[in-house]
Amino acid sequence: MQDLATIAPAFVEMAHRIVWASVATVDRSGRPRSRVLHPIWTWEDGVLTGWVGTGPTPAKRAHLAHSPYASVNYWAPGHDTCVAECAAEWADDVETRTRVWNLLKSAPEPLGYDPGGIGVPDWQTPESPGFTALKLTPWRLRVMPGTLMAGKGGDILTWQRTE
Repeated sequence: MQDLATIAPAFVEMAHRIVWASVATVDRSGRPRSRVLHPIWTWEDGVLTGWVGTGPTPAKRAHLAHSPYASVNYWAPGHDTCVAECAAEWADDVETRTRVWNLLKSAPEPLGYDPGGIGVPDWQTPESPGFTALKLTPWRLRVMPGTLMAGKGGDILTWQRTE
């Protein structure tokens, strides 16, 4: 098990290179539900945080009200994989929504994009009612290079917060 300072940069590099993640939550009946989202990660002052610009759908709100956790899984065709098991919470305040909007807009492609330019009708500005931010705080990380699957070596990196 590695420390967070060792694994976080490797996780962010891989996640930002892969871009799209399957994100699973759990409904009120304990059933998992997955969707593809586009998180962006910050590694600042020893703290790793994921941010998702997303629509606050009734299903997402109900799932996170029931169980405020999400599993965020990235996979690339070369079998690079990384996973963040996270606490998940809505960040509905305008200041945070604007920060996330600007993070997405200022990141280089393919990670970055203009949220107002993707054609979602109610995403014109960070204050739009259809746009909000989802904050992801990892409690466990795993990074596995595809070279392991190809028999070419590499290390599986894992970290878990101690309670």
